[in-house]
Amino acid sequence: MMGTQNIPLHGHSDKEPRSKSFTPSNFQALLEYRINAGDEFLRKKFEGSPVNLEHCSSTQLQQILEVIEKCIREELLAEAKEGRCFSLVVDNLVEIEGENYVPLFVRFVDKANCLREEFVDFLLFEGDVEAITERLVTELTEKCGLDMKYCRGQAYLCSGVSAMKVKAMVAKIAELHPLAVLTPCSSCSLNICLANTMTFTGVHLVMSTLKKLDAFFSKSPLLQNQLESAISIYYQGNEEKANVLKEACGSKWTEQHDTFELAVDLLESLLLCMDSVHDNEDHKWSDEVAHNAFVISEALADFEYVMTLVVLKNTLSFTRAFGKNLQGETNEVFFASGSLTAVLHSLNEVYENIEVYHEFWFEEAVNLAASLEIPVKVPRLYFRKRPTSGEEIQPETYYKDQVTIPVVSHVIKELSDLFSENHLKALKSLSLVPAIMGQLKFNTTEETSVDIYKDDLLNPDTFPAELHCWKIKWKHGTKDVILPSTIYETLQLSDVKFFPNVCALLKVLYNLPLFALTNDKCSTAKQRLMAYLQDTPVNHRNKSMALFYINCAIKHDLDSMVETYLKMYQESEPTEKQDSSQEAVQS
Repeated sequence: MMGTQNIPLHGHSDKEPRSKSFTPSNFQALLEYRINAGDEFLRKKFEGSPVNLEHCSSTQLQQILEVIEKCIREELLAEAKEGRCFSLVVDNLVEIEGENYVPLFVRFVDKANCLREEFVDFLLFEGDVEAITERLVTELTEKCGLDMKYCRGQAYLCSGVSAMKVKAMVAKIAELHPLAVLTPCSSCSLNICLANTMTFTGVHLVMSTLKKLDAFFSKSPLLQNQLESAISIYYQGNEEKANVLKEACGSKWTEQHDTFELAVDLLESLLLCMDSVHDNEDHKWSDEVAHNAFVISEALADFEYVMTLVVLKNTLSFTRAFGKNLQGETNEVFFASGSLTAVLHSLNEVYENIEVYHEFWFEEAVNLAASLEIPVKVPRLYFRKRPTSGEEIQPETYYKDQVTIPVVSHVIKELSDLFSENHLKALKSLSLVPAIMGQLKFNTTEETSVDIYKDDLLNPDTFPAELHCWKIKWKHGTKDVILPSTIYETLQLSDVKFFPNVCALLKVLYNLPLFALTNDKCSTAKQRLMAYLQDTPVNHRNKSMALFYINCAIKHDLDSMVETYLKMYQESEPTEKQDSSQEAVQS
């Protein structure tokens, strides 16, 4: 109950030694409440006991939490184990009880052929890559009962330094299990994903500022109105453009495919808005809001921010349409996979002519900075890191070496890693979806692309014949019928069971993190994780309680939990205490 209602196990006096609160631990307080409400068993158990006796020792409490976790996880992943294949999603770094963890999500197709993404654990993010990878595999196999040889996809949402560590871990898993391909995650636009994995100072400044902007404007509709007023002032001669930007600002514009383009267009308006809030002439804003506005305005008025933003906008313009299609309909995903070569060709052309492109981009940044009276200069940190020398580095040279070249080369490498040969083969297999098959005039060759998944087929030898029948069925047997256009629609067909290999292959593809969760009931885990982290102070977070809160809808059997507890811990208790222990746990 405490987990599902997000009530911390401990009170303020437990977690905050300086607190003047006399409140005992919340768990103990609830036991006392039960005694006062008439629970005779608990009353007799503690009647006559010393006043300072713990109602439940920390060891027992931890054991109870472990048992409930185990039972919930088993129920949660029962269908994943039955279906065998799954994918793994690693979310952003979080702090719990003074340590760093990354949340782990498992994707799988359930009995109803729905794609589900479930939160299963927090992975301790300490040590080197080998230690973290070993810990991850152990957690998935021992705690979750999943076999890594059936992992078919991996995605991560981490940013900055932690992203590089997670990427190295993912690469190590892919070495051991080549079919566990790295893919973009459906919940994050490709351009944001590419930027988040960069560890360069300027990019970190841009991404952290965008996050601050998102948090700033989410605090009050009045702040949003202030920004819209600033847009109207700056774009007073272009009402159409102003309306487009106002509409964009009403959504999660800092997480979209065209985020960096919007950020450039909004720069003047944002700076005007922040300066106005910080000045606070009419005392409309609190000191905290005014201070936050000042911090953001300082970042926006830094040439390093302006230059890096311009470079990101121009570099990622080549991947914007590609990334948008990857999050589009199934046919758009299929055809996008074929356009990757053209995208990489364009980016390589930029890299080969980097001097020319950088000159144009630097000029764009300088003109933008001039309109806002932002001085063009090399970042102060650069001089602090290097001893004084006679040579003076020019801003254009500095930003070419430290921003433009690193950003372009990183995007090229990251795209190559995200779309490995096996990943592209998997996407080509989407031609099994009837609507895509029809668009291709039923002239497809899935046999070569699906060869990597032959061990996942029920009967590989009969696949060519079955595939032929599958094509004939849709080519000739369904006149005036709308062809299923997604994997989900195809798997819901009543006669898909007569094509077991096709069905098995579609389920494997559906696991990939690239595909969006279409059923709201199957996509609440990430939302509940975010709610838990936002609503729970760091010093009150608990891994087990978070698991209970996020998976509050999972059915549970208390009798089964009691039996599991007794099997796991009864033998470790002294004989004379076993009977009373059993009664206590059952109560």
